[in-house]
Amino acid sequence: MKDKYWIAFSSIEQIDSKFIQNLYEYFHDIEKAFNSSLSDLKNIEGLSVKKAENFLKYRDKVDIDRAYADVETRGINFLTLEDENYPQMLKNIDNPPAVLYYKGKLFDCNLDKTLAVVGSRKASLHGREDLKKILSGLCGTDICIVSGLASGIDTVAHTSAIENNLKTIGVIASGLDHVYPASNKTLYQNIENGYGAVVTEYYPTFEPMKFRFPQRNRIVSGLSYGTLVAEASLKSGALITANLTLEQGRELMCIPGLISNPNTQGIYKLLKNGATIVTESEDILNALNWEVKTDNISEQLTLPMLTNEEELIYKNLEIEEKGVDELLALTNLQLDDLLMNLTTMELKGIIKQCGGDRYKKV
Repeated sequence: MKDKYWIAFSSIEQIDSKFIQNLYEYFHDIEKAFNSSLSDLKNIEGLSVKKAENFLKYRDKVDIDRAYADVETRGINFLTLEDENYPQMLKNIDNPPAVLYYKGKLFDCNLDKTLAVVGSRKASLHGREDLKKILSGLCGTDICIVSGLASGIDTVAHTSAIENNLKTIGVIASGLDHVYPASNKTLYQNIENGYGAVVTEYYPTFEPMKFRFPQRNRIVSGLSYGTLVAEASLKSGALITANLTLEQGRELMCIPGLISNPNTQGIYKLLKNGATIVTESEDILNALNWEVKTDNISEQLTLPMLTNEEELIYKNLEIEEKGVDELLALTNLQLDDLLMNLTTMELKGIIKQCGGDRYKKV
């Protein structure tokens, strides 16, 4: 069985996916590649003797059957570059993962309508809310959201996908033995248990080392037809993913955000260089030329009947959140009347309190 040689290669922490592919392309047989000698490896153009010797050193320590069994006993699924079910979009990039490990239901996701969403780990409230609003416009469609399961924008992307009845794929920078950040444990479980799949190129025991996160980004963009950047400073992983998106010939889109926010400096750089601006979900569909299928169960939320006073308050929250003092000045209502209306509107689920005495639309 050839699969166990792919797994054995993948279990060697000191080599990377590109190295495995080089050997596979030369030998056209993964078993022969794994069992190659130093004299065989010296014939491969561009492969240094040092790298070849390093591989042989660690290869001889691998228990092939045990490496394979350890994946099986964990209940982890996998695809290799030889597998006909390997995602075609990912296979088309310059350096696709030799092995793609996953938990969950990868093939319940529509791999023909994949949208990557990336952004800052320290996302602003405005950035989070803007992303939620845009993804809510895709509610119940057959689009799959791909992101990196990190904190900040990634977490909002996956959570919003689940809330809006969308499938989602989380691409992690470690093996599946690890959950990073730990605060996303429940999110991992929700995705694995019916909302999509958690995928990685790393053998189960590999830890989330710093250098693996930039490597992970090529898979996020590589699985996707386009990438939406929600917030990004000038030096950020999101900008790395944006550049990979362009290198891979995919569509790059950005949510503009507040110009006073340092996390939008990278966004405006991308927009000035030709990225598509996204202010509503329709912009994504137009950029990718997608027609979407909608789940018939999903319906657009409609506002409950509002009184004149409630409508006045609601209109004044249309653009941004406001405090009680601001609303008093804008509506000319008495304090008691304003507070009573705010309470009623909260109970109706159309506004919510967001710190202190400030309110915003839901």
